[in-house]
Amino acid sequence: MGISGFKPCFLVGIEAVRQAHGSRLATLVGRRLTGCGVVRFAEDGDWFADCPVVLDFDGVQVEVCHSTLDELSIGWNTIDTAAAITGWEWFELTPQWSHCDERLEPFVGRELREIALLEWRPAERDLAAGTVAVEFAFAEGRLRIVNGLDENSIEIGAAQPDYFRHGLGR
Repeated sequence: MGISGFKPCFLVGIEAVRQAHGSRLATLVGRRLTGCGVVRFAEDGDWFADCPVVLDFDGVQVEVCHSTLDELSIGWNTIDTAAAITGWEWFELTPQWSHCDERLEPFVGRELREIALLEWRPAERDLAAGTVAVEFAFAEGRLRIVNGLDENSIEIGAAQPDYFRHGLGR
């Protein structure tokens, strides 16, 4: 993807993600969200949802990226959002880091109260069954980075009832 420092390690399933990242995600509770980063196209400002969503909690950076129908990569302090994104010369649009996002901005400066992994368990099995989302809960609301079927999606507010919550902290 040409993103400086991004070396995804995609995992599948709640147990794999919880085992690899659960305890470290739990350490974010009590920290303030101090910044964020998403990739947008320079030409039109549209979000490039295939790229990781970067959240900075008082200097601890968590990098969340979904791929295919069920893969999730969580990285820690590896992506340099100040560096240019390279290797896209063949592409007609120019991806670049943006440090503001209208969905994430209301949470910047807020303390993380709890964190959870959410597992999609619909009543009637579908293609997304078993996918894992990361939910960040603040006093002012909740945000989730979920699998948007082969890309990231950001959801705000209460989670859909088909998610099973695996709490990690507080």
